[in-house]
Amino acid sequence: MSFTDLFESGTRGRNLGHFAAMVNIATSHGTTHENETKLLKRFARKLDITDLEYEEIIKNPSKYPISPPNSADERLERMLDLFKMIFADHEIDDEERVLIERYAIGLGYTEELAATLIKRSIEIFNGGLDLEDYRYLLNKK
Repeated sequence: MSFTDLFESGTRGRNLGHFAAMVNIATSHGTTHENETKLLKRFARKLDITDLEYEEIIKNPSKYPISPPNSADERLERMLDLFKMIFADHEIDDEERVLIERYAIGLGYTEELAATLIKRSIEIFNGGLDLEDYRYLLNKK
């Protein structure tokens, strides 16, 4: 096995684990909302999840462990993906909140940092941007 095969294998495993985390969140309240299903299919394409893998993960998402990325930017991108899934139905329930906390810690965030990141993300996804944050995001290149 070559070095690039090892790298691709690690990336593949992280993508499968990340997708399984999104499936866990989407199914945390029993059924998936139509928007959640659309988002899952979109993320499956983005993460190169095959149709067979998609079906296997939907059946048993707990089979795929979280494999945190090495980069802080990649971890933050994974959190953003998870929040998109959570807010696909425009709300966050208690089960989703517990799951996102566990996943944030599984991605390598400390409990304190995870709590701060989650609190702020919920504010943002609920439309709770203040003027300073709005200005910052508009002016960011």
